[in-house]
Amino acid sequence: MNRLPLTFDNGATRLAGTLDAAPGSTGLLLVTGGNEIRAGAFSGQALLSARIAQAGYPVFRFDRSGTGDSDGANAGFEASKADIEAALATFRAMCPAITRVIGFGNCDAASALMLAGGAGCEALLLSNPWTIDGKAESGTGECETAEAPPPEAIRARYLEKLRNPREVLRLLRGGVDLRKLFGGLKQAARAAPPPSSLAEAMRLGIDNFAGEVTFLVATADRTGQLFESRWGKDDPRIRRCEGASHAYVEPHARDWLFTQVLEALKR
Repeated sequence: MNRLPLTFDNGATRLAGTLDAAPGSTGLLLVTGGNEIRAGAFSGQALLSARIAQAGYPVFRFDRSGTGDSDGANAGFEASKADIEAALATFRAMCPAITRVIGFGNCDAASALMLAGGAGCEALLLSNPWTIDGKAESGTGECETAEAPPPEAIRARYLEKLRNPREVLRLLRGGVDLRKLFGGLKQAARAAPPPSSLAEAMRLGIDNFAGEVTFLVATADRTGQLFESRWGKDDPRIRRCEGASHAYVEPHARDWLFTQVLEALKR
């Protein structure tokens, strides 16, 4: 593997990036979310980049302004279009054989790509897009929300428990906290959350995007659950990884994510 750290600029600020070189004519532009550095949560993006490059496809990832090794002020994902476009231009310049670039982002990085109308990429892989009005950043680099899971997610969880004879027996024997149970049932009865202004702006951002769009949802992730609730579960572009958390840290989830990215690169 040929991994090259480098710097580039967005017209006003010096940014830091990493290129995992490979001979393929389709490349992956990996956009970070939250305050995350380009290695990703638990080095997940660095590991994914290595696997993709070993499969023959170049990968470029970078630190957004004001994060990691990049200069400037961190103005948040909604102001990151210039950073993404500069990273894409640098990627194409470093790998002139590339004819197609897929933009990939998790959480508010997916939202940033949508708000930017794809930022010049030919296709988009959008994972657990952040649809909550307000900041998504946390000190750990993960997107965090204090909002409860959407009612349909709570109902699905309770239905799953009722199908499990062991859980039913536990309930009958008094092994369940009834206060928590009734609190959960009350949440499950709530109406679905209203569309957020951010979600509507994201929808407008990709309405005229001509390339292929694929949404990836980790079913155990609250951000992903809220995205489906606000966006619409019936969108045929959604693909789900059962039992996966936000950063796809589970072994089966990492393999699933790698497979989804690889399939998109091969198309």
